[in-house]
Amino acid sequence: MSGPVRVWLNRTYAENVFFIDLLRAAPRPVEIHATHVDPDSPVLAAADFGSLEPDGLSPEAYVEFALEFCARNSIDVFLPRLGQLAISLRRRDFEAVGTALVCPPAPAIAVFESKVDGYAAMAAAGLPVPLWRHVRTGDELLAAVEEIEEDGSTACLKPASGAGGEGFRVLTREPFSLRRLSGFPDASVQLDLVLQALERSPEPADLLVMPLLEGPEVSVDCLTSPDGRLLAAVGRAKTRRRRTFTTDPRYLEPTRRLVETFEVSYLSNVQYRHHHGRPVVLDVNTRPSGGLHQLRLCGLNLPWTAVQLALGETPATAFAADLLDTEYTLVSGIQPLLPRRRAHDWQLGATAAAAAV
Repeated sequence: MSGPVRVWLNRTYAENVFFIDLLRAAPRPVEIHATHVDPDSPVLAAADFGSLEPDGLSPEAYVEFALEFCARNSIDVFLPRLGQLAISLRRRDFEAVGTALVCPPAPAIAVFESKVDGYAAMAAAGLPVPLWRHVRTGDELLAAVEEIEEDGSTACLKPASGAGGEGFRVLTREPFSLRRLSGFPDASVQLDLVLQALERSPEPADLLVMPLLEGPEVSVDCLTSPDGRLLAAVGRAKTRRRRTFTTDPRYLEPTRRLVETFEVSYLSNVQYRHHHGRPVVLDVNTRPSGGLHQLRLCGLNLPWTAVQLALGETPATAFAADLLDTEYTLVSGIQPLLPRRRAHDWQLGATAAAAAV
């Protein structure tokens, strides 16, 4: 391939400015395109070419926008975050315009879009999952909480679909008091208030109830070949501020079984916590994690390696084992944003593009 490799990141999270840094560290020139609906996203300023994208499109319309963007900008490799499932279903259409996708096949994405479907599929495959109950009514919620409490655990709940810690709450039977108004807000909510809200709701809820799991949290970043073979995996263990790396088989072996069973190709992330001291899968992301860039401390550049796989190359995936003992923490930094004038101009362009789709 002559010229730079053109890579597009769509509507990704702010921390992927570090993902972009790793792509720029590649031994070949890389031209990075980024799009977002937020003109203040630092990813736009970090890219070589940043622009606003239309908002409010249906999944099908968004795919048409993405195909046109790839064709117009001669994108070689597209790493989708928004619309990942709809985009993966049209993989051949992207290949037809010369764009390779860095994302798993559609069935692998679909099974983990719902936490309920994901837990059910993992349990059926014999993978370590915590006790979980899908609840829609107050009676189901109360039964699930009592079952978890009988096991000696505290119950928590989260939406059946969603990213990260969105909607996570710890359920408590402690009545509300003024003590709750002192100190910093926390993630707990009174069980009786949730039961009342369910009784008043005109529609069934869609919640997942589980035990509150123990630390440390271990987040395993994975690189898997297009045909579903795990090529590299390193865990990042987090205890308060302190971060360390791990290749403990208690985390890496179930991770290998998971990504190979469900063919979660390219970049993914499997998160673990512990229940009664046993590692269990907390979440599966069929996209790169926001903390993937931390693996550069042990000699891995997985963003560039994934691009190489998409281009049909055979990359090296070895890491510096002696660096696995590195201990570190994260601190805030300064990241430039686009000038307001340019952001305004792009907003006008995005509005016109949306009207044309």
